[in-house]
Amino acid sequence: MSEEDGNFYSVQVGDSTFTVLKRYQQLRAIGSGAQGIVCSALDAVLGIPVAVKKLSRPFQNQTHAKRAYRELVLLKCVNHKNIIRLLNVFTPQKSLEEFQDLYLVMELMDASLCQVIHMDLDHERMSYLLYQILCGIRHLHSAGIIHRDLKPSNIVVKSDCTLKILDFGLARTACTNFMMTPYVVTRYYRAPEVILGMKYKENDSEHDKLKTNQARDLLSKMLVIDPERRISVQEALNHPYIHVWYDPAEADAPPPQIPDKQLEEREHSIEQWKELIYKEVMDWQERSKNGVVKDEAGELFVSPCYLSTVA
Repeated sequence: MSEEDGNFYSVQVGDSTFTVLKRYQQLRAIGSGAQGIVCSALDAVLGIPVAVKKLSRPFQNQTHAKRAYRELVLLKCVNHKNIIRLLNVFTPQKSLEEFQDLYLVMELMDASLCQVIHMDLDHERMSYLLYQILCGIRHLHSAGIIHRDLKPSNIVVKSDCTLKILDFGLARTACTNFMMTPYVVTRYYRAPEVILGMKYKENDSEHDKLKTNQARDLLSKMLVIDPERRISVQEALNHPYIHVWYDPAEADAPPPQIPDKQLEEREHSIEQWKELIYKEVMDWQERSKNGVVKDEAGELFVSPCYLSTVA
């Protein structure tokens, strides 16, 4: 540790320097990608583990700046149990002129779907994981948000089988006349033409045979090439393979309200994007205390799992 300054301190994490609030201790790198570096940490104020993401050079060009703005705005407005929760956002810089680094603090999960899919999962767990993915997608689509980079590494799971979708840097709002960029989605997870093969174990149980047949039926309908004939998210939620989990509070949650209706049409200089992001950070700081965000009515946006953890 070095360069302690007020409420912040700096620590080297691999090849990157994290300058974070002192409340976030025991930083350890857990992942990295084109959008940033993620560390696990202990929030000493709330007494809970969190994930701290440092966006990689968010202002190196207009594309990176727009992605940073998009991810921050969408994470701030989405509130669903199957979407990663934003707990805090901050910058160590003290003014717009100095503003260079952006940190997002989110829920810490146990593993990505990349790891989980290699486990020996039964149909109960597989169907529940799929149900949660569909609930998260339906919630995003209800607000016109298209993720555009949904893949195993952007889906995270806890040991109790709770699943959440993350990483909205490439997401788009559908209420736009702009042509979608065709090559955004990571190559091997473009649906439905390319999928990973899955073999189901034969089992003497009649129940397992039924669930296997149901799973194959659902998968075949999801992989129809023609989108007009492909099963919809709502239809998939009603499919026998996963409908047993159906809860209207999860599957039919009210859509999030996106405050910036011109999100996709916006085209700005790097300095203009920086100003917009800085305003979002300052807005968060105004509405939050100890990383617990309040809405305009003063209600706390804290997930029950965190309240129970703190308790």
